[in-house]
Amino acid sequence: MSNPLIMKLEYGARLTDEDRAVLHDLTRRTRRVARRMDISPEGERPENVHLVVEGFACRYKTLADGRRQIMAFLVPGDFCDLHVAILGEMDHSIGTSWGCTIVDIPRSVIEHLTAHHPRITRALWWATLVDEGTLRAWLVNMGQRAADRQMAHLVCELLVRLRVVGLVSEDSFEFPMTQDDLGDALGISSVHVNRVLQDLRGQGLLEWRRKRMRIPNAARLMAFAEFDPKYLHLNPRDDERSLSGTS
Repeated sequence: MSNPLIMKLEYGARLTDEDRAVLHDLTRRTRRVARRMDISPEGERPENVHLVVEGFACRYKTLADGRRQIMAFLVPGDFCDLHVAILGEMDHSIGTSWGCTIVDIPRSVIEHLTAHHPRITRALWWATLVDEGTLRAWLVNMGQRAADRQMAHLVCELLVRLRVVGLVSEDSFEFPMTQDDLGDALGISSVHVNRVLQDLRGQGLLEWRRKRMRIPNAARLMAFAEFDPKYLHLNPRDDERSLSGTS
């Protein structure tokens, strides 16, 4: 079975066989998180870093009146805030409406990795910067793009991120979210989500059936969304080899 963490971090550094063995060992002990369960609730004192290895999770905040804002979808290979264990308490929640499998990684293990494995450390830095770039892209979407292009942009992003970890088949992928989930991510009502999805389907830009998203023509959808994947940083720097300490 492919390891999504290794597949993702290969884009952040030139990993060696030893690095891969370390990362593989890191992900051996998993646990299942049930649907509609928090992995780390807001206000908790975090002791572990959580890694998604199967399914989807999300970062979110809930307002006093019960409204929820999803700030990120987390897919296999993603850390739920890599450096969260240095915080006194969580300022947001990490949960799953859909169920997922995660790895709990003690803070001491992350500290050991960063002290003794320079290529892995570089890859972890890269992953953190990608998270920041993704958040910036979401802010631009919510602030400046119409709802149909926001939706198309999100689908394009998930297509690329899931392809990196081997979870796309013929331009289709698992998509267990509900229209309420999508509304909470885009900042629009579920009624508006339904209208947008119907419009995109009518234009032949996407198909969503049986919890699976299919993109008939990825290039056309990306053009419609004005999607530029550079914020996902999948093209390594030319000087990465020397900086990572390899010859």
